[in-house]
Amino acid sequence: MSLTDSADADSRSEKPVSLIWGCELSSKQDSYTFQVPEEWRCEQQLALRTICLGEMAEDEFHVVEIMPAEEGDAHAPVPVCTLKPSVLPMATMVGVELTPPVTFHLRAGSGPVYISGQHVSMVPNLTWDEEEEGEEEDSGEEEPPESPEKPPKGQATKKGNAAKRRLEKEDELNSISPEDPLPSKGRGASRGRKAAAKK
Repeated sequence: MSLTDSADADSRSEKPVSLIWGCELSSKQDSYTFQVPEEWRCEQQLALRTICLGEMAEDEFHVVEIMPAEEGDAHAPVPVCTLKPSVLPMATMVGVELTPPVTFHLRAGSGPVYISGQHVSMVPNLTWDEEEEGEEEDSGEEEPPESPEKPPKGQATKKGNAAKRRLEKEDELNSISPEDPLPSKGRGASRGRKAAAKK
């Protein structure tokens, strides 16, 4: 079995479920940790979308950073956004996808700073299993293909006759020479080509 085969099997058994997520950082609560319950055994991801200042934010620099996963970790906090109401009140985050737990910290400023994103979970795809079971049951019983319903005889012949009359009428009009008078009675007598002016 190759790696692509196992990836295909995994993608069939799980489907992504996306939820809108958000938090607020301020001087009252300067950090927030995004984490999921341990009983959720499926893959989790947080895709950041925007970080913006609230309407009550003071005109000062607001720095949002991501803290390392563990306190004893040798990595330093990573600033992801610096905002100021008069210069840059909002930042759009593209391609920032994080695996929980993630801790956001308001390093500078009093806030409020709003962080929003998308919480994506890979949940078991139960419909796939049900479809496979249904296909296995269907494969044992071969049913003859159903023929499409035929329209009533009257409708088919009317359509055919109307098309035939239209073609005959067009041929008749095309075969008329400029010297012949145009037909004055019948359908379409007032429509069509104008009589050619005689020289």
